[in-house]
Amino acid sequence: MNKESAAVTREPLARTGHFGFSSLFATTEHGAHIVRRDAERWLADHVPQAVPGGGADTDAASLLIAELAANAALHGWVPDRDARLDLTLDAASLLIEVTDARGDRFPVPHADTTAEGESGRGLALVEALADDWGARPHHPAGKTVWATLAL
Repeated sequence: MNKESAAVTREPLARTGHFGFSSLFATTEHGAHIVRRDAERWLADHVPQAVPGGGADTDAASLLIAELAANAALHGWVPDRDARLDLTLDAASLLIEVTDARGDRFPVPHADTTAEGESGRGLALVEALADDWGARPHHPAGKTVWATLAL
């Protein structure tokens, strides 16, 4: 993905009952932080509209967004290529998708993480918080890591 190829949207998807958010971000720690903050603001504005009663707790969504964006910055970096965060919200769930340019590095949960280690627990967090998650190739090169969360 280069900067010219993607549009940023934050509007309801036409006649679907879904709301969508899409934003490119630099595959850096700062870029992941900025996109997470923008996504949190978007969720605060749209969850009350999409979820009956509007009382959904978005803390788990924020953590999932933060972890997937941070993983893209750490493991998906390719020179001069951005990553993209897409959110799709409906009355029952949130789909979080992060696409980066590293199609050769798919996420692998580490079963042997230790308390002393400085990394390796992020996918365990994703697995614990998400109702489902996975990864798929992104054409022409790259991957999309996704997670769903019931609201």
